Amino acid sequence: MAKNEPKTKPTAVNPQTFVAAVEDEQKRADAEWVMAMMEEVTGEPPVMWGPSIIGFGTYHYVYESGREGDWMLTGFSPRKAALSIYLMSGLKQEEEYLAKLGKYKTGKSCLYVKRLSDIDTDVLRAMVVASVAKVRAGEIRY
Repeated sequence: MAKNEPKTKPTAVNPQTFVAAVEDEQKRADAEWVMAMMEEVTGEPPVMWGPSIIGFGTYHYVYESGREGDWMLTGFSPRKAALSIYLMSGLKQEEEYLAKLGKYKTGKSCLYVKRLSDIDTDVLRAMVVASVAKVRAGEIRY
């Protein structure tokens, strides 16, 4: 692997098989819903990125430093503590939705949701739609 090459890349692992192996029944059902929603929003099939992230579509990024690569438009991971939902536009770009979303935690481009019943899934879908549109339009900067 080249020095600046991302460690997390698409793999040949089947995302449906990965989700079916999630032990917690509710987390598995939530992951199935998120996977179907993201596939519908992006029009792209789910692809495993590394051992635990399910991504949809790709875009090419270039940092000001010159580092560049390809990454998913959006994605998620059904982690033990919470569903990690990746909004590549960044959560600052989607702040208008957060007040309406429900119970969650955040990282820079990541939304952590314990269970879908804690949030308004229509708002989550709107956030994914908005984020994907911004990424596709090139409206994000690094």
